[in-house]
Amino acid sequence: MLNRKVTSSLLAVAAVFAANSGAYAQDKTAKIGVLNDQSGLYADITGQGSVLAAQMAVEDSGLTAKGWKIDVLVGDHQNKPDVGVNIARQWYDRDKLDVVVDVPTSSVGLAVANVVKEKNGVYLNSGSGTSDLSNAQCSPNTIHWAYDTYQLANGTGTALTKAGGNTWFFLTADYAFGTALERDTTAAVTAVGGKVVGSVRPPLNTPDFSSFLLQAQTSKAKVIGLANAGGDTINSIKQASEFGIVKGGQKLAGLLMFISDIHALGLPVANGLNLTETFYWDLNDGTRAFSKRFQERAKNKAMPTTVQAGVYSSLIHYFKALDAMGGNSHDGIKVVAKMKEMPTDDALFGKGTIQPNGRKLHPAYLFEVKKPEESKAPWDYYKLVATIPADQAFTPLEKSTCPLLKK
Repeated sequence: MLNRKVTSSLLAVAAVFAANSGAYAQDKTAKIGVLNDQSGLYADITGQGSVLAAQMAVEDSGLTAKGWKIDVLVGDHQNKPDVGVNIARQWYDRDKLDVVVDVPTSSVGLAVANVVKEKNGVYLNSGSGTSDLSNAQCSPNTIHWAYDTYQLANGTGTALTKAGGNTWFFLTADYAFGTALERDTTAAVTAVGGKVVGSVRPPLNTPDFSSFLLQAQTSKAKVIGLANAGGDTINSIKQASEFGIVKGGQKLAGLLMFISDIHALGLPVANGLNLTETFYWDLNDGTRAFSKRFQERAKNKAMPTTVQAGVYSSLIHYFKALDAMGGNSHDGIKVVAKMKEMPTDDALFGKGTIQPNGRKLHPAYLFEVKKPEESKAPWDYYKLVATIPADQAFTPLEKSTCPLLKK
């Protein structure tokens, strides 16, 4: 009698499991939320271009032809953590969102990571720079995709210091990203014998960098590290040119710069700048083919930035994971675990892997901005100086402070 009861219980459990598995396999829906700066100083880096990248990823995934229904929502966080958090919560509570992508501005990015973890969603961040997303504030729901402050620092910072720029002064954006970038670059500079002689913290989106640049100029540092981004980087470089800082012998290091920034500055102002990126439209046949398709559809006819490429690439891998799972469980931890299990491979970043701490690995590239006479066509702005292998570009796993690694 006891054996019959046990057998009946086991059969009941199996039936429930089979029913749940069947429902999961049949659920072929996904909702993507592109959360970024649609109108401010990072709009050219992310903005509508990231929305286009997400739409292209949906189309190229092939899932809709297999009966999937995939929606793309758009939110403007205005570079404010409270706004970003509110949008993310509404998406999960009201719209039953599955995945948040992009999210520039590290203070917003870190805040949204907590919401996604609480809601057990998927967080594919290609917009925020802080390396804390895969280190001290890592999450089982987060994958940090395109770039981070460790990679930027160890690309540009290390290279310039080894080349003789052994004294540094920082212009640092006054929020989480700037702090992380200065911290990581300082570590990279001092590791190869350099020295930091000072820093200042201009407020986000300030129109006037004159007093900050004057302090950098009088420091006599060989390198002025710009630990800022977007419109702030563009304005600080333009005003540095007016001050004659580069002509005076100091070198500007754009620690985070994108192709859109160089386009806005123009080669007469930007030439000679060193920068590190993980994507450039003219790297190879794969990047060129995607970028030309992107440019044809972009409203401003711009080439994609690294962030926009990261949105596309991360979603392509997300869709591969959903396809491999046979449906959407809407369980963020399970989906992210599947993504980590699968090797990454796409035309934009090539072959790669995702570390247990959520850091996506791929090569990084040290570029120098071309002189006007070296550019042969529109958007032909970079010349490759060095390639940094994937296993050297990002924080080594043994040095990561991610709590997930201690379990």
